[in-house]
Amino acid sequence: MPDISELVLTMVRPLVAHPEVVTIEISESDEFMEYTLIVHPEDVGRVIGKQGRVARAIRTIAYSVRTKGPKRVRISISNTEEN
Repeated sequence: MPDISELVLTMVRPLVAHPEVVTIEISESDEFMEYTLIVHPEDVGRVIGKQGRVARAIRTIAYSVRTKGPKRVRISISNTEEN
């Protein structure tokens, strides 16, 4: 399986003010590979972007990566205070 987490981290780290905090948690369900992007609370707006455009672009690129098997990729954004 392609390393989607490295792809997402490569896209997100240059966008944020606190790149050292950016991490990804991976969980798996029957239908999805869930990637939870965790960023500093000040950086959530930068990752989401105006009207969600940056987040939509990140998801579009990550979803276009071909994966083996029937599982689909899902990306969610969280901040460090929620965890």
